[in-house]
Amino acid sequence: MRRSKRGDVATLLTLAFLLSTFGFLLKPVCSAQALVGSQIQSSSALRLSSDIIEQALTPIGGKRLSVIVQLQGPTSAILTSAILLLGGQIKTTYTNFYVLEVEIAETSLLSLAALPGVSYVSLNRPVSMLGHLSFTTGADNADTPNSSSPALDGTGIGIAILDSGLYAGHRSFLGKNNNCRIVFNKDFTTEKRVDDPYGHGSHVAAIAAGNGRVSNGAYLGIAPNANLINLRVLDSKGSGTTSGLLSALDWVISNRSSYNIRVLNLSLGTAAVDSFVNDPICKVVRRLSDLGIVVVVAAGNNGRDAEGRKIYGAIHSPGIEPSAITVGASNTFGSDTRADDTVTTYSSRGPTRGFRTDANGVKHYDNLIKPDLVASGNKIISAEAIKNLLVTSHPELDAGVSNADNRKMMRLSGTSMATPVVAGAVALVLQANPQLTPNLVKALLMYTAQPLPGFNIFEQGMGEVNIEGAIRLAKLVRTDLSNSTNLGTALLVGSTPIASTTIGGYTFTWSQGLVLNYTYASGTDLINSFQKIYRLGVLLGDGVLSGDGVITGDARMLMSSVSIGNNLMVSNGVIAGDGLVFCAYGVLLGDGVLLGDGQVIGDGVIAGDSRGVIAGDTQVTGDDTACMAEISDPGL
Repeated sequence: MRRSKRGDVATLLTLAFLLSTFGFLLKPVCSAQALVGSQIQSSSALRLSSDIIEQALTPIGGKRLSVIVQLQGPTSAILTSAILLLGGQIKTTYTNFYVLEVEIAETSLLSLAALPGVSYVSLNRPVSMLGHLSFTTGADNADTPNSSSPALDGTGIGIAILDSGLYAGHRSFLGKNNNCRIVFNKDFTTEKRVDDPYGHGSHVAAIAAGNGRVSNGAYLGIAPNANLINLRVLDSKGSGTTSGLLSALDWVISNRSSYNIRVLNLSLGTAAVDSFVNDPICKVVRRLSDLGIVVVVAAGNNGRDAEGRKIYGAIHSPGIEPSAITVGASNTFGSDTRADDTVTTYSSRGPTRGFRTDANGVKHYDNLIKPDLVASGNKIISAEAIKNLLVTSHPELDAGVSNADNRKMMRLSGTSMATPVVAGAVALVLQANPQLTPNLVKALLMYTAQPLPGFNIFEQGMGEVNIEGAIRLAKLVRTDLSNSTNLGTALLVGSTPIASTTIGGYTFTWSQGLVLNYTYASGTDLINSFQKIYRLGVLLGDGVLSGDGVITGDARMLMSSVSIGNNLMVSNGVIAGDGLVFCAYGVLLGDGVLLGDGQVIGDGVIAGDSRGVIAGDTQVTGDDTACMAEISDPGL
């Protein structure tokens, strides 16, 4: 193809400008000594995630990496040209946030991070799944239908399932008029299919919204008439990428109104290396929350090591994001009563251990309290996708319910299964009161949760989800609240409800508390009076100031009548903060000094800084192995 001389001149002028502007970037730094000697390269290293700094400092050959590049603003032609000049290739752009997926040689990583307009560079990390229900969760007795108030079943609420796809032919996904409730399908892998050859996504979706048409309602989902949006981000082997997940989240932002997407279910995750402040998935989850979408995320299945010891600090991303509802797994032992419920041994525990590194090389760990809640996640029977890899590889997972492909059910365990229990609960709560903000939904779920005796706040957050209590309380919350509502304004219409629920003949008291980043708050004014932490655009933890081991309530966001916890507790099963002291909250503020890697915390071991920790269920067989191990372990 011939080009005009005018085009050649323009190209040369552009290259000359780029060389004069970014010429210093064409000399990649290949040693730590060179990095120390260059102020530019030193500052760029702070923009690199910890798991690629070593590759940037000591690159081997011309190995190319896929990285996620966060920008300070829109992509400019100059920045795009500079990336190309460095030998980079832009693989993916996004519509609703300033992020690029770039493939580039590791020799150019520092130069890439030093480009004006680049704020942070991290690996395009692998993403993987983590892996009578309606009665024991309280969904069945959450509402008594009558002529003026029909039963709550999720009607009209869109739940986006970001997973391995959905088997649309399964009877569990039919609506009341025998229409398929999977209203949209899109693939974000390279396989160009939207079904579920792996088997994880269909199981997850039916927990959240299965209609119970198999076995006479024995396996009814939580919100059985909610609409499902199938966004396939995991491939036929259960694997995905950060860039693919970001593309799906980008689609949700653009299309949320068309499908009334109010809830996202993320029964997946990746290694929590970066602080939530820099983690690209966490930042998009925050954006979604600020837009009014509730994001429910699995805590992970890394709660114990090979010797069976408890591990603390193994929450994965985006479960480390404070705006998300992070869910651990409880064990109901197959009974309807809540009297014997426990936290499973495999459920990941807090605190969160993502970190950032300052200019002096000191790591600052997030150390947030997670999970926020736990929910039934052990040996859950739900929809089985036709000829899926999980059952093909492990026939014992088939629950033996039916021989018909569209009625088969399978059994899995994990926080992957607990997460859609809460996602379904969110759909019911929002159907009961569509005006609730994500923060208020999260607050109602925590406030009404059942504290499980013998488990500390890092294991269960505020306790086991109680759908009956959350819906009863949601119906009382005023519908005229806004960001301009004054602190202390009456929150409820009518009197304060009795703070207890009876399920399966067992009556328990609500936690009456909230997790707030490093500590917890308690008191009836959390539901009697409007707190500014319930608004859009803030975090629940914004009502608490912390520093130097001191935590105090901030009266501009929280009323002075709200009590802030002095210690983190092992629950006695009554209310939040009522139990034995597990550790002082000041321990959480040590940035790896008071709470260092490998140190003992209470009754277990704290995980390292997450480098080398694999999020997901790939440690045993490469498939849904945590789920496999959990099912085969009689102690769970």
